[in-house]
Parts: sequence; structure tokens; C-alpha cells
Amino acid sequence: MIKKAPLGRFLSRNPYPNGLTDGLFYREKMRAIHRIAPTETAGSGRVLEIGGGRSGLASILYPDADIITFDIDPELAAHQPSWAKSTFICGDACTLPFDDGSFDIVTLFDVLEHIEDDRRAASEALRVVRPGGYVLVSTPEAKWHYPYFSVMKPHCPHESELMREWGHVRRGYRDPELTALFDRPPERRATFINPATAFFHDISFSRLGRRRRKVLYALAAPVTVIGYLMHRPTTSGTETAFAWRK
Repeated sequence: MIKKAPLGRFLSRNPYPNGLTDGLFYREKMRAIHRIAPTETAGSGRVLEIGGGRSGLASILYPDADIITFDIDPELAAHQPSWAKSTFICGDACTLPFDDGSFDIVTLFDVLEHIEDDRRAASEALRVVRPGGYVLVSTPEAKWHYPYFSVMKPHCPHESELMREWGHVRRGYRDPELTALFDRPPERRATFINPATAFFHDISFSRLGRRRRKVLYALAAPVTVIGYLMHRPTTSGTETAFAWRK
């Protein structure tokens, strides 16, 4: 059996620098993932983190699990967090080298929008999770755009530039598209990055210097704090986390 870390402990391990300003968007993502992730699961205690990169997010979420970090980039093997309790394997998410039902949980955090054959990747994730296990996903909404506020456009790279840098092959998904990918609706969903917190996201990825960013963060902080504290799983957001149970 594996158990989910308490929310406070999970958020305190935000791997993104300056977690309450530059990394607030990642904190929001982590909270949404925590909201949809099962509290505990029976079974072998194995978790597969597909496209885990270097964040070690699954290790933070399930600190006692036996975790495999699976990524297509072999160079990331040398950049895993020193504290992450995981084994790195390089490979393609569309051809997972694991037996059917090998894992209690499979994660695809910000991954599907990077994969051309997303249908195959979703099918493979479902194949290797055991009956009763979970597939956890986070992804942008199809209507996502950057910057969120037009006043920031002169100070921000164009969204197409960011999507090329991040390796997106599509903007994101609508809920029905993900339901079709996994052949069923999700058991749980939780949004993140709402209109009140999106300004921090715009500043974080802008070309503004650190000093100017700090000033804007301070000016926007009261509204952002309220937006963060008031955000509920069903609040309108630019990105969403989902949980499918097999």
C-alpha cells in the first residue's frame, strides 16, 4: 500500500524556484494534482511517472512508493533530484516496456500535449496500470493562451515561441477529447490557474527583469492571494488535472 503525502508537505517540496511568485503556477498545479490523486492504494506500491523529466513530482506525492521515472530524453538520467526515490528508464511513452497491470498508479503530468500519438500513449498507460489502479493526468485546456492578460503582450514571448521551446505538438485538450482518449470520463478533475492568479503566470514567463517582476508581484499579490485561496476544483482554470480509475 502507498499513501499520499499531506498537502502541506507536498507543496513545501515545490521543485520550481520562488514557489510563491515565479513558481506559484507550479504550486497551483501541485495542489490540483493532490486534489485528484488517491489518498492511498493497495497493491505492489509501484508508481510509473511518464515524462517525469527532472521534477521528481511522483516521489514528492508518494514518498514511500517504488517509483520508475520514464522519459524519452536519456540526458535526464543525470539530472534526477538527489532525494528522488526513483529508477530512471529511457523510452517511448507509446511503447512501454512493462507487463500489463504492473503499476498501482501511472502519471502523465504535462505530457500528453507533447506526444503526437496521444491515443497510443493513453492506451499504454491504461494497459500497464492494474485493475483498480489510477492514471493521473495534468494538461492545459485547449483554449489556453499566453499571456493571459493582453497588457503583458509587449513584455512576453509569443505563445508559439513557448510551445516550441516546451515541445508542444498541440495547445491542449477539451474534456471530451480526453474522455475519448481514455474511453471513459475521469473519476475526478481539478482545475488550476484562474483569472486572478494568471497574472503571476504571465510575469513568471515574461522577459521582465527580476526587479520589475518583484514590483509587479507585490502590486498583484492581494488579488492573487484571494484567487488562490478561493480556487476550488470546479473553478474556471486554464489547466486541469484528472484521475482515471481502471
